[in-house]
Amino acid sequence: MATPLRSRLSAPRPPPRGTEESGPARRLLIGLTVAFLGVFLLLPLVNVFYQALARGWTAYLRALAEPDTRAAVRLTLQVAAIVVPLNTVFGLAAAWAIAKFHFRGKALLITLIDLPFSISPVVAGLIYLLLFGLQGPLGPWLEALDLRLVFAMPGIVLATLFVTVPFVARELIPLLQAQGTEQEQAALTLGASGWRTFWQVTLPSVKWGLIYGIILCNARAMGEFGAVAVLSGHISGLTETMPLRVEKLYHGYDAAGAFAVASLLAVLALLTLVIKSVLEWQQQRAFARAERAESSVPVAPP
Repeated sequence: MATPLRSRLSAPRPPPRGTEESGPARRLLIGLTVAFLGVFLLLPLVNVFYQALARGWTAYLRALAEPDTRAAVRLTLQVAAIVVPLNTVFGLAAAWAIAKFHFRGKALLITLIDLPFSISPVVAGLIYLLLFGLQGPLGPWLEALDLRLVFAMPGIVLATLFVTVPFVARELIPLLQAQGTEQEQAALTLGASGWRTFWQVTLPSVKWGLIYGIILCNARAMGEFGAVAVLSGHISGLTETMPLRVEKLYHGYDAAGAFAVASLLAVLALLTLVIKSVLEWQQQRAFARAERAESSVPVAPP
C-alpha cells in the first residue's frame, strides 16, 4: 500500500513545554484559576440543573415535551446544521486564500472576517431587519418574489451565519500562515495535483484547527440570542430557538420550564466540551507517537 503523500512530507510536531515555575507560584496560579472557574462558571451551571430538576423528573420531562419547546429544539438544530457547513467551507477557502496567496485587499478581507467580533449581535440583527424588512430597500422586492427572510427561518440562518463567520477562518489562518507553502510546493514537485495536494497535505496539517473551529462555530450557533432575537419575531413554535424559548418561559413566570430548556442547552455545551477534550487527547497521542517515531530513527554516523 502506497504511503500517503502527507506522511512523506512531514510529521506532526509535539507541543512546546511550558515554563517551570516555583511551587508556591504554581499552586497560587492554579488555585486562582480553579476558584474563578468554580465561582463564575461551575456554580451557575450547577444551579441551572438544580433549578431544572427542583420539581422532579416528571415536571422536567413534561417541560421539555411541550410542543413549542420541541419546535425550538428542532429549529436550533436545523439552523446549526445549515450554518456550520457553510462556515466550514467559507473558513477553509478564506484561510487558504489569505495564507497561501498574495493579493490586493488581503488586509480588508481579514478585517471583514473579524467584523462580527466588533459589532454587537443586536446591531447586526437590526441592520438585516432594516435591509430586508418591508420598510427596507430590499423588502418590497423580496415581497414581490414571495421570499420571506425577516421573521422566518432564513432570517435566523442569516443572523446566525453573520455572528459565526470568524470562528473556522480564525482558527485556520494562523496555522496555515505558520506552515507556509513549502509542503504544497514539495507535493507539486513530486507530481501531485492541486486537489490531491489539498486533501493529503493541506487539510491533514490543519485538521485539529478545523475541528476546533467547527466545534466553536456550532456552540455559538446553538447559543446565539441577540441577532436572532431581532430577526425572528419570537413566534412560538415557528421562529423560536432554544435561547429565545428560555427567555419567553422565564418572562412568562415559568421558571421551571425556562431552566429545563436552559439545562438542555447546557448539556449540548458540555457535550461540545467533551468532544473537544477527546480531540485534544487524540492530538496529544498523535504528537507523542510522532516524537517516539522520530527518536527511534537511527542516526547515520558522520
